[in-house]
Amino acid sequence: MNASAPDRLLIAVGNSARGDDGLGWAFADAIAEGGRFDGEILYRYQLQVEDAELISRAGQVVFVDAWQNGDTPFQWAPCEGKPQPTYTSHRLEPPAVVHLCNELFDATPKTYCLLISGEQWQLGDGLSAHALHNLAQAIDFFNLQIADRA
Repeated sequence: MNASAPDRLLIAVGNSARGDDGLGWAFADAIAEGGRFDGEILYRYQLQVEDAELISRAGQVVFVDAWQNGDTPFQWAPCEGKPQPTYTSHRLEPPAVVHLCNELFDATPKTYCLLISGEQWQLGDGLSAHALHNLAQAIDFFNLQIADRA
């Protein structure tokens, strides 16, 4: 790992102009404002091939995104590298970015996905009440599991 690279990285994926698709960014805003996360926080509309190099320099990476069809407020799981059927210059899923990181840079950071359940995806600013409720639960969980650990 590069000495100047952050040991912990949070990558928020989303689009705040598409309703609950802004959950990832809202989560990142709340974590940044809380000041308890000691890593770097980045915002992305979509994950790209270049993000594989970025995560290769970190020790721990958390991808945060909105989630459709979730039966629970949020889902937290290790993010295992998995090839994507086709690669384009943009729009990769977190497992594909992790796979490229492993294959191209021989790096294996600890990676996790935090998916927060939403229900409204049309154009427009603001999160639904459902999304706000789930966001609060995800923030509490994250602060207990990750941000407060030394």
